[in-house]
Amino acid sequence: MASSSESPDDPSPAGNSSPAVILWWIPVGAGGHVVVHTSRCWEWLLALRAHRRPRPLFHAALEVSDGDLQYVLEMTPVWGQPPGPRGVIVRGPVGLRWLGASRFFQYEVRCWAGGSIPDRDWAVGPPVRFPLTSSEVHALITRVPLVPRLTWGRDAFGIADMWNSNSLIAWVLQSNGIDARRLLPPGRGDAPGWRSGVVAALSDSESRPGADARSEP
Repeated sequence: MASSSESPDDPSPAGNSSPAVILWWIPVGAGGHVVVHTSRCWEWLLALRAHRRPRPLFHAALEVSDGDLQYVLEMTPVWGQPPGPRGVIVRGPVGLRWLGASRFFQYEVRCWAGGSIPDRDWAVGPPVRFPLTSSEVHALITRVPLVPRLTWGRDAFGIADMWNSNSLIAWVLQSNGIDARRLLPPGRGDAPGWRSGVVAALSDSESRPGADARSEP
């Protein structure tokens, strides 16, 4: 697997067609992103508690290329999505687990072959590119459906960080040998949910064989 020691300050060009994972940092709210209100409220509360100023917020977007086909990994609410195939592989609850019985309180995880990131044009700075082998890309794609189906908006691990779309990206990276703990948004920004994804991945790696990685603490 690609070394986690690759410096995010010196990424390889994203346009390379060789197998790779490509990480983009996009300001929350760019292009009308749906998580803008919940993320900003969360950051405002954390800043108030810590007696500091709110930080600029980012959401992470991930592209995975096997050299021939590009996949987009993302997590979005189910409601309001256009009809047609978009690579949905997992669904989970939003807000409260029991509310997840309604599609209005569900999110979907996508591993979208040939998909696109609608707000990528708003990304800040160059992307971070982690070269992989074709077999490593296949292993990563195969593992995505194993992401924990935790409740979006809840602090599942008691670390003052909610589970959201950033958690998916951090979980994917950390679970596949890329140290997401070293990856930070630009401009001293913050990515709500990132730490939850890292903790979930580390918990998975330490869990007993046969343990249900999808159960919520």
